[in-house]
Amino acid sequence: MKKRILSVFLFSAMLSACQQEKKAESQEEPKKVEQKETFSTKGKTISVYTTAEKTGDRLTLTDELTFKPGEQPLESEVSVFVNPNKRFQKFMGIGGAITDASSEVFAKLPEEKQEELLQAYYNREKGIGYTLARTTIHSADFGSGSYTYIEEGDKELKTFSIDHDKEFRIPLIKKATAAAGGELLLYASPWSPPAFMKTNNDMLHGGKLLPEYYDTWATYFTKFIKAYEAEGMPIWGVTIQNEPMAVQRWESCIYTAEEERDFLKNHLGPIMAKEGLGDKKIVVWDHNRDLITQRANTIFEDPEAAKYAWGIGFHWYETWAGGEPMFDNLENVHESYPTKNLLFTEGCQEAFNPERYQYWPNAERYGRSMINDFNKGTVGWTDWNILLDERGGPNHVGNFCFAPIHADTKSGELIYTPSYYYIGHFSKFVRPNAQRVSTTSSRSHLLSTSFINEDGKMATVVMNHTDENITYNLFVGSDETQLTIPAHAMQTLVY
Repeated sequence: MKKRILSVFLFSAMLSACQQEKKAESQEEPKKVEQKETFSTKGKTISVYTTAEKTGDRLTLTDELTFKPGEQPLESEVSVFVNPNKRFQKFMGIGGAITDASSEVFAKLPEEKQEELLQAYYNREKGIGYTLARTTIHSADFGSGSYTYIEEGDKELKTFSIDHDKEFRIPLIKKATAAAGGELLLYASPWSPPAFMKTNNDMLHGGKLLPEYYDTWATYFTKFIKAYEAEGMPIWGVTIQNEPMAVQRWESCIYTAEEERDFLKNHLGPIMAKEGLGDKKIVVWDHNRDLITQRANTIFEDPEAAKYAWGIGFHWYETWAGGEPMFDNLENVHESYPTKNLLFTEGCQEAFNPERYQYWPNAERYGRSMINDFNKGTVGWTDWNILLDERGGPNHVGNFCFAPIHADTKSGELIYTPSYYYIGHFSKFVRPNAQRVSTTSSRSHLLSTSFINEDGKMATVVMNHTDENITYNLFVGSDETQLTIPAHAMQTLVY
């Protein structure tokens, strides 16, 4: 009986205390609920920019439309649905690589053509407004030859110097930065350590970094960053190794997932922090979508390695063996490791042929990749060389490729490929810090993605890769408009 009386007493006391607490809470100032900024189509005009095969339209303003209250679309109609209330990753930027090859070709151009190229890439009004750039840590295949920043065998890095880059590459980076308005997010990637640091004693043909040089090679990264920044070029970050699972006839070096994890965890990450560069971003993998999940699982599951990794980079060359691009692998990584970022670090059309400068499927490869990559969570997208010559080089091992713009070094003329314009449908209208917005299409004939910029303007990109013109409805929330996209075309709708 005593136990029951005590229990009743305790319950009554607790109930009384809870009632007093709730009463006190009710007398407090009401908590402010953060209001999410809403997007309205009211009064907005839709500016339609089009690039289409077999027409003269190249990022051309082709229509001005208005919204009306939407009606239920029919199954027979094609529609694109944008939900401004569902927003995802923030956008970092779009750009291309400033390589030795690009820099050497640029130096051969007449001054007026140099200025044209700079404006075409980096000026948002006159060109396509690149905001991102990648460069190489000493040589890659795209350039006139192999080199490093030290004398061969210099284990203590006493001879480290970036003088080689001061002839062509650094002047172009500085001019590109100026053309971009004084700011260009720049990151760097190595293709191979110096030969003496490798198992095959060769910068080319694969090989691995010898364990006794792990710290030396990590320190090499820090010297590169400091040397470039001393020249007035801030380095945003680095990738650990370009294509670490590819034995190439050009500069290359192999890391298994475990080797890259341990190099990051025990060497590169700690040494960069020790050298005062802990704020620089480190990107792992930097290879194709096919093996990206295994690399992510190995590195990001290790807390001591993962703490140094900003994210994971990828290329698009997994299709070299046939098959389709592995976009779903990106989604898997994004869902599995939502705090890590996806960055497209390289892509180009291989097998250069000057008769295919205007070959439209090359551009559509860009469009398909960019739309799918962004829809899977990618925050930034970096093309390969910004400029190559009439041979698709220079490349010191004959690995000639396409670029969005080529230069005929004999005539001094610039050749704009369709890929330039397809990239521009994103880079010109989607700006840094934009946020991706929910966008779907009712038919596979159209690919689409949307971003809302910081100024409140929405950019919806739509690609038609079929042989027919397609009339479609654009639904934004409950409002709609109707428009037509030509066959083999890209449109950006700005509203």
